[in-house]
Amino acid sequence: MPHHFNQQVIEEFRANRGRVGGHFEGARLILLTTTGARTGTPHTTPVGFLHDADGRILVIASAGGSPKHPDWFRNLVAHPRVTVESGAFTYEAEAVVLTGKERDQAFARAVESDPGWAEYQARTDRVIPVVALREIAKGGPPNIDAGSMGEQVKVVHDVFRRELALIKKELSQDGGADGTKSPTRLGAQLRINCLTLCQGLHNHHTGEDVALFPFLADRHPELAPVLDRLRDEHEQIAALLEDLRRIVADEAGDTEPGHVLREVERLTAELEAHLAYEEEQLLPALDAATV
Repeated sequence: MPHHFNQQVIEEFRANRGRVGGHFEGARLILLTTTGARTGTPHTTPVGFLHDADGRILVIASAGGSPKHPDWFRNLVAHPRVTVESGAFTYEAEAVVLTGKERDQAFARAVESDPGWAEYQARTDRVIPVVALREIAKGGPPNIDAGSMGEQVKVVHDVFRRELALIKKELSQDGGADGTKSPTRLGAQLRINCLTLCQGLHNHHTGEDVALFPFLADRHPELAPVLDRLRDEHEQIAALLEDLRRIVADEAGDTEPGHVLREVERLTAELEAHLAYEEEQLLPALDAATV
């Protein structure tokens, strides 16, 4: 993509914490910063990504079906340590180019969820690479792209809101512009998207229970009834997450997208009420807090 177009997307992405319009509207998008293979200088590029198992995300070096690999791919082959911006988090990651069966299975998942990837492959003689990005673990809390503690919570909440909206849209699609009927089985990538959401929400609520809520309880005893309610709601949401996880984890079963959609809608209703109440009750205290 032309540099000026990339820069516009980058600026919009950072200004709106991962939300952009135009070509990338509604897409799962990151900003990927690589080190130039020849120059050694940093280069930032907006790229789409897929969720993957084991805490990784995948990026595909399609370059729109160009005969040459994109610059960002050549850079990360030379320098596998990269920086990822998700709109909520910024972290260092290790890039690994997938090969053989692992690459083919990942690319097949991508094609199943968006046939455009197959069109890109058909335009070029090169095998389009698939790259796994795994966060490099470090000590301390995650690097959330926000100022106050209250803003950090809101940013993370909005990540879950956007992901739920994307999953609902994917589950609701009728097969695309060709008019085909909805599939009778849940696609492999949609399955991973749902499981990733479940794990992310579980981790977020666990972090609140063991760190954020005790922090607030110590400084704001008057919030005790609010925190008790939020903990109870965490248990209710955990039960919904387990129902969803159980349904989508059955890879051998005939899981229908419509069934999963109903579970996601139940979860969305409960979660949105929970997030709205938490933001109303806790954000003022968190915005005023100093650590």
